[in-house]
Amino acid sequence: EEDSTNSFICVLKKMKEVRLMDKVVEKTEEAFTERMEALAEHWRDLHARRAQLKAHVVKSGTTVKENERLRTQALKKAKEEKEENTKKDSELLRARTELEALRKQHEKLSKKLLKYSPFKRYLEDVVENSQFRDIEDIISYYKALVRTRKDLLQSQWWHRKLLEQGKVLQQQIRAEKEAEMLQCKKELVQVKESFEQAQSDIHQW
Repeated sequence: EEDSTNSFICVLKKMKEVRLMDKVVEKTEEAFTERMEALAEHWRDLHARRAQLKAHVVKSGTTVKENERLRTQALKKAKEEKEENTKKDSELLRARTELEALRKQHEKLSKKLLKYSPFKRYLEDVVENSQFRDIEDIISYYKALVRTRKDLLQSQWWHRKLLEQGKVLQQQIRAEKEAEMLQCKKELVQVKESFEQAQSDIHQW
């Protein structure tokens, strides 16, 4: 029964972990979607700016020097944007890796939860057919029983210790009394011998 209850507690913990994991996965997916939308918007803005720049160069008919300057600026801007996009791609890849790891962990926890689901149904049946309000109430009651059992075992251990000490003390007292009785017997023998000697002396007198 203790093992079963531990399994029930494990089920609850795993259920809680699964719920937390679901929330984390949901938030990660939302963040991933937002990043994808932001990246797509960024690419649209980039293409629009490039088209505007090209139209402006054609329309204005600037000199070769101005065109070269604009071209250099455009290349510099494109390089910066490429680096920024590379950075965002790295972040996106890392987010995908984290999401995959979370999904695997979620799947693992779901399998464990499925494994312990019979115990959960058993606890639900206990709640339905008993005075307990919910599964947490059963676990609290079980923990109280475990604490009471621990206190009882501790009390029994102290009781045995006191009994053992009492037995040792009793044996010491018995040994002391036996020694006293032996000494008294010796003294009695000596007194008896002295008395007999005194009687013999009186008879001679």
